[in-house]
Amino acid sequence: MSWTKGKRRPLAALAVCVLLPLGAVACTGGEAHEGAVSSSPVGKVLDETDTTGRNLREVPRKNAPEVAVEVTEDPGGGWDVRLAFRHFGCSEPGARPVAVTGRGFVRLFVDGRRVARLHGPTHHLGAGAVPHGTHQITARLYADDGTVWAVRGKPVESSADITVSDAETGTAGTGTAADPDPTGTGSAADPDTAARGSAVPDPTGTGAAEVPGGTAPSAGGA
Repeated sequence: MSWTKGKRRPLAALAVCVLLPLGAVACTGGEAHEGAVSSSPVGKVLDETDTTGRNLREVPRKNAPEVAVEVTEDPGGGWDVRLAFRHFGCSEPGARPVAVTGRGFVRLFVDGRRVARLHGPTHHLGAGAVPHGTHQITARLYADDGTVWAVRGKPVESSADITVSDAETGTAGTGTAADPDPTGTGSAADPDTAARGSAVPDPTGTGAAEVPGGTAPSAGGA
């Protein structure tokens, strides 16, 4: 089976992708809550929004949250998503909807369509979530108030391309560099009923359900 790497960004950003797994931080399990944009002094809330309509929360590049994503085919069916974090940890259960430096949750997108809300570094996508063809898997970092962590006006996110060649097999993608690279770097219900984890109501109030990802012991704070 051939392997397809995700889209590349400038060299400085690629180094982040290589180093992230060495200092990866696992998120804790649990549900973060969203509400109105908080008045937290962390960063600056911009007028610009992401594809889900959430405002960007600009923070300095130094010590900004970072993420890298890798997607591999599961021999048993579907796709396994693995995330690596730096300067970021998922929130503890019951966290208030207030932005806290380096904390929050992750949303997973397939071709720009939101499919899961993650509270851990791993997630399984069922085969039905990724049909035949080439697709982009994106992981984006959010603060607990629902704002999007951003650096220089760009969401903090990472993407990988995968190609499904037929109903059974496909090619997997390695993660791309996180968006904190200074050079340049909605909401339908999750159709993947085979995803691991139970569906939870969409806290954004859009009526879309999201599927929490796998859990892992906290290593980077919540």
